[in-house]
Amino acid sequence: MVSGLVAAAPPASAGCQSGQPWSISQCDGPIQPDGTWQRCVTFAPTNLNIGGRDYYTNYTPTTRCDVMGPDLHPWGMAFNQPPTHIDN
Repeated sequence: MVSGLVAAAPPASAGCQSGQPWSISQCDGPIQPDGTWQRCVTFAPTNLNIGGRDYYTNYTPTTRCDVMGPDLHPWGMAFNQPPTHIDN
């Protein structure tokens, strides 16, 4: 009976947010039955400033995805803020 209730439940929504100081965007996939979801964070190109001159170490935005959940908190502020699922 429980599996029937899970199957009948509406799909969890997914969402994105942008404008965070540590990333270009954060997007969460749907919440899975075990309470986890995938968060993908896109980071801006990085640069190293030496003597007032910028040296880019990465020329294109990069994206990293990791699994989030009630007891799963991957590295860095970009993944942990907000610590809850992003819904649109």
